[in-house]
Amino acid sequence: MIPLSKVAMSPDVGARVSAVLNSGRLEHGPTVAEYEAAVGERIGNPRVVSVNCGTAGLHLALSLAARPGPGGPELAEPGEVLSTPLTFEGTNWPILANGLRVRWADVDPMTLNVDLDDLEAKISPATRAIVVVHWLGYPVDLNRLNAIVDRAEERYGRRPLVVEDCAQAWGATYRGTPLGTHGNVCVFSTGAIKTLTTGSGGFVVLPDDDRYDRLRLRRWLGIERASDRITGDYDVAEWGYRFVLNEIGGAIGLSNLERVDELVHRHRENAAFYDKELAGLDGVEQTERADDREPSFWMYPLKVRDRPAFMRRLHDAGIASSIVSRRNDAHSCVASSRAYLPGLDSVADRVVYIPVGWWLTEDDRSHIVETIRSGW
Repeated sequence: MIPLSKVAMSPDVGARVSAVLNSGRLEHGPTVAEYEAAVGERIGNPRVVSVNCGTAGLHLALSLAARPGPGGPELAEPGEVLSTPLTFEGTNWPILANGLRVRWADVDPMTLNVDLDDLEAKISPATRAIVVVHWLGYPVDLNRLNAIVDRAEERYGRRPLVVEDCAQAWGATYRGTPLGTHGNVCVFSTGAIKTLTTGSGGFVVLPDDDRYDRLRLRRWLGIERASDRITGDYDVAEWGYRFVLNEIGGAIGLSNLERVDELVHRHRENAAFYDKELAGLDGVEQTERADDREPSFWMYPLKVRDRPAFMRRLHDAGIASSIVSRRNDAHSCVASSRAYLPGLDSVADRVVYIPVGWWLTEDDRSHIVETIRSGW
């Protein structure tokens, strides 16, 4: 079976992890700090706060909207977060975990990202935050989003927090610049099957020093761990969580950073092959390709006729495929938030994801194309 995902591990990971295990420092040591610095240099933003998973990073990021900073104004009500239901549940459940209400924005059938027209129409005085997902690593139009948030600030006198879910988007760029550098709070996943993996982990990238300092402390209970030993003479000004990445994860991340660029390049090569070979095929519709952004193609999306038959045909040919996750608005835990979403309705039963990753050989991708071309 040609797999849909695979763990990418650098050959020298074992040596780096062994060094950590022999150091006696499994948390709060120098390896994670080195890893954060290396990630910041690669992205072009040094304000990197590593965490133990991407969902924890989103929880931490959204806590900025759930309550004010020290000395800030009290919030009269929990408020709403606008988000997309076409994503993994790990995007949206942190909204609920922070005591916020989710309000669904529709999906653009051309990109599978949030419909920015619908998003703007649904911003209200209750909107505390906006979550956008760069689904499968295809960047949202961030300049247009920024203009929408500018208008919302002018209209309501308060700027909603913008959180970019970059879980699948390592290596993606918007207008030539990596995600994490466009003025919003950005959360990446480095889970097991991500292109850049730390085994299990993630990180938050912050646009300013104030929020960086707050989240750096709040990922570990609000306690400063700058020294090797806590003397007992310390104060927690703003309580936090236990979301730290351990030193083993940092070591894995440092090793994998050394080869991740070549992996992203291979994903893009494979996607370009599909773009050409599947164009115009009956029963298959491809998604948008805009000139101002470079996707990472964590997976490759197609909108197909008779999805169950399509997936059976691939399975019979030894090719994995998936729908990744159920549309989040269909779950009973968010039944009160259901809304009419015609864009999502038009694609929800047609979208399927096929392998596009670095592990594919030329024979693999040709087999995938020939199988799809043969019909289902």
